[in-house]
Amino acid sequence: MRSRIDWKYARALELTDPGFDRSVLTEFRSRLLAGSAETLLLDTLLDRLQDQGLLKARGRARTDGTHVLAVVRVLSRLVLCGETLRAARNALADADPMWLLAHITPEWFARYSRRVDEYRLPKGKVERTVLAATIGTDGQRLLTALYDPTAPSALRQLPTVQVLRAVWVQQFHALAAEGAVRWREPADQPAGALLIVSPYDTDARLNAKRDQTWTCYKVHFTEPCDETTPHIITQVATTPATTADALVLEPIQAALAAKDLLPAEHLVGRCASWAKPTP
Repeated sequence: MRSRIDWKYARALELTDPGFDRSVLTEFRSRLLAGSAETLLLDTLLDRLQDQGLLKARGRARTDGTHVLAVVRVLSRLVLCGETLRAARNALADADPMWLLAHITPEWFARYSRRVDEYRLPKGKVERTVLAATIGTDGQRLLTALYDPTAPSALRQLPTVQVLRAVWVQQFHALAAEGAVRWREPADQPAGALLIVSPYDTDARLNAKRDQTWTCYKVHFTEPCDETTPHIITQVATTPATTADALVLEPIQAALAAKDLLPAEHLVGRCASWAKPTP
């Protein structure tokens, strides 16, 4: 707002208007989400364009998807497990430090006191396997203690503890020996749509396209592509990165139908594959 004359003109502001601090945008976004009003501004704009005859149903529309990067690091399996256990330990230390102290050893402070980074970890395969077994055993013993009937039930409900439990199920096999675990083979892990890749954003998923990979989501934008109508976004759908584009077509068309903007021809993706909308 401080630098764009066109935005000031659109809002009937003086050229010297200082605008607002960018932190206001995140607060505004939070209020929209809390009130389930995230599409209110877009829907209002589309209603006005329809009233003026600039947008109509039964034309042609196109949906393209692109990636949205998650605000997390890309982690190796070893770093993921170490950081997941560290996050759970920190949450338990805040919630009930005396209980935690009774169930960990002094080595934990050296092992999990700092953020787990790849450059601090051993490089050799044997050493990394040993460390993975150590981290896995530490986490399994902590989970065993947390799910003991004598443990405070509130600790089991901590979000980071729930993430720890899910990651350990996905990454390790429990062995007969008490607390012992071993790595799952990659083929024995859950499908990518279920696999947690960060303890801090459990909805983010790893996605690959050709020779590139991202830890991300997908966002699908739909717009009319007739020559006589403005090319303005009419529908936005956000999905996990592993969701196939074809699976979002039906809900997108249902949303367009609710806005009376259902096209007669719907082009999907960069290959412009054609889909006939359900009337």
